[in-house]
Amino acid sequence: MLLGPSLGLSAILFAIGVAGVLIRRNAIVLFMCIELMLNAVNLSFIALARYHGMSGQVMVFFVMTVAAAEAAVGLAIILALFRHRESVDLKDANVLQG
Repeated sequence: MLLGPSLGLSAILFAIGVAGVLIRRNAIVLFMCIELMLNAVNLSFIALARYHGMSGQVMVFFVMTVAAAEAAVGLAIILALFRHRESVDLKDANVLQG
């Protein structure tokens, strides 16, 4: 497995995720873009672990654990936002206003 194409794909996926976070205002799309960025980091960890050693694969398990916790908490927040505002658009979700 070549290191360059894997890291290139990881960089492209991460850039798509960053663009989605910066451009989109839908909470669910934002959530998916954050997950895409986490998966891009996982891909780069695996590529570098294959090239250098085993430590990157261990880090992937930690990232996956954080992503699972983030998914549970993030979906609960999105669900509460939808129940309160009846929209998942982030411009409608100003929590500082009453």
